[in-house]
Amino acid sequence: MQQNPLNGHLLNALITLLDEESVTRAASRLNLSQPAASLLLKQLREIFQDPLLVRSGGGMVRTERGNDLRAAAKRMLQDLDHLLVSPTDFDPSISRATFTIAMPDHILPMMFNGVMQEFRRQAPLAKLMIRALGPDFDFEGALASGTADIVISNWPTPPDYLKMSPLFEDEFVCLVDRDHPFTKKPPSLQDYLGAGHVAPGDYAIRHRGVVETYLSEINLTRDRCVVVGYFSMAPYLVPGTDLVFTVTRRFAEHYAAILPLTIVASPVIYPPVRFYQLWHERVQHSPMHRWLRHLVGSMKRLNRDLTLT
Repeated sequence: MQQNPLNGHLLNALITLLDEESVTRAASRLNLSQPAASLLLKQLREIFQDPLLVRSGGGMVRTERGNDLRAAAKRMLQDLDHLLVSPTDFDPSISRATFTIAMPDHILPMMFNGVMQEFRRQAPLAKLMIRALGPDFDFEGALASGTADIVISNWPTPPDYLKMSPLFEDEFVCLVDRDHPFTKKPPSLQDYLGAGHVAPGDYAIRHRGVVETYLSEINLTRDRCVVVGYFSMAPYLVPGTDLVFTVTRRFAEHYAAILPLTIVASPVIYPPVRFYQLWHERVQHSPMHRWLRHLVGSMKRLNRDLTLT
């Protein structure tokens, strides 16, 4: 009998390459160099005797065989996940699994350290990959394919077909330079809307942020004169300028403690921002995934305990 050359590693690479239709993006998702990802594509082409991806215009597209394999490979990977995990038990202390969590970068400094400490304590042999949500990251596809286990976010309307559990709430404030006029006189609505704002771009495909969504709902607009790719870039652009950064209080407090910045109240009363974790139905009953969800779900308590100590 001829030995099957396809293993879990190649199966995951196949799905990622066919999802991304780009060796460069696939390499980034797989945490590989581009030459290594190209070598995997070459190996997969030899296994399946098909190009899998072909050039079209300025990019690449899947072949007909590639389309068929993509759907079949995802089913195989899901079956493999079930085989590798006991249906009744999971022991994190001996697990060598790799978990992937995608989240906005602004959660890391304010809430995630307690989770990280507990992860290392409970699962010292396991690995954790953290992906930053950005405009080029298809989080729905990542959850469906298993290349992300959990997505943490705060979109006003998350996809209703995904599973969700709440994590914590926060409020919006303004972060400004310590000598900004808003620190001497609370801004009026007109002052606030007329100011220059630094703001993140829409940080996931088809999903706008809470601030822009709410302003649109009440028919207001602000001048986003500086747009950044990630939240954590914005605070460093504010010192010495007249810029206003509207952000969650926990995030603002973190940077006001390390930069010459001050927190002032926003004249727009934004609704509370609710953070939650999302996961796919396919892992709903996985003991391994249930352990991870429980760990992430203790984020608020773990962060409070860390602050107290």
